[in-house]
Amino acid sequence: MLTLFADWFTYTLLRLPKGRLITEAIHFFVYDIPKIYLLLVVIVFAVAMLRTWIPAEKIKKALTHRHQFVDNILAASLGIITPFCTCSAIPMFIGFVESGVPLGVTFSFLVASPMINEVAMVLLWGLFGARVALLYVGVGLLIAIVSGIIIGRLHMEKYVEDYVYKIKVGAAAGDAPMTFKDRVVASWRYVGEIFRRVAPWVAVGVAIGAFIHGYAPENFLARYAGRDNPFAVLIAVLIGIPLYSNAEGVIPVVQALFAKGLPLGTTLAFMMAVTGLSMPEMIILRRVLKPRLLATFIGVVGVGILIVGYFFNWVL
Repeated sequence: MLTLFADWFTYTLLRLPKGRLITEAIHFFVYDIPKIYLLLVVIVFAVAMLRTWIPAEKIKKALTHRHQFVDNILAASLGIITPFCTCSAIPMFIGFVESGVPLGVTFSFLVASPMINEVAMVLLWGLFGARVALLYVGVGLLIAIVSGIIIGRLHMEKYVEDYVYKIKVGAAAGDAPMTFKDRVVASWRYVGEIFRRVAPWVAVGVAIGAFIHGYAPENFLARYAGRDNPFAVLIAVLIGIPLYSNAEGVIPVVQALFAKGLPLGTTLAFMMAVTGLSMPEMIILRRVLKPRLLATFIGVVGVGILIVGYFFNWVL
């Protein structure tokens, strides 16, 4: 339905000719904005409703064990089975933080959720085979787990925006039990608060991503990030960061780059940068994280992606 609306708006209402770069950019924006807003509302409402039934202490207990590594692995694994982009993973992130889940554990989820999901794995498996698909999932998990552990050890809780800790959903301990109507009203109130803070930045991020999407530099990347360039992985990551797409959306681009001779490590690094570190998503994430924590997040994940890219180019 969203595709039909985007087609009608772009080609019928605006009468833009197919095949032009600006047309593709506008079509991308018109399709992605309602899709992400719808996802945002549905996910925030579902998370809020769930939290009216499950006390914060239970959420905290489920993701807080004696061994920190276990918590990071659990959070990263949860990210795999929740196919969100970063902007739609933010409500889950806020819920974890407000419930008292350690910051490093929440970041393992935040890294894994947009970078790895079952749809991307199936597509990679079909296009490149089981080896590449499993390698991608494995290294993505490793980056998510290690990034969360490092950020957790840095104790940067004070660099989360203050309003995140103040958002409450549901009845406090000792309050009268909530009726179903109370839960719906509280959840919609939560949706309104989160949507008001995040929605404008989603639009900015998608607009930037749509513009770049129409002018995606496939040929440039294939030309300057080839096998003989020692800076190929770094170039692939720097080009991938401004782009905007989910994992399954970037796979056709990755397939084209791989067919043009890009090494596997460079190709995987590009895909991880697009899905896990894209600039539009960082703009949205800035509404939740203060600059120092956002910069730390980008630095830790970016270094991890570079290491993985160079490692696989060396090994394979």
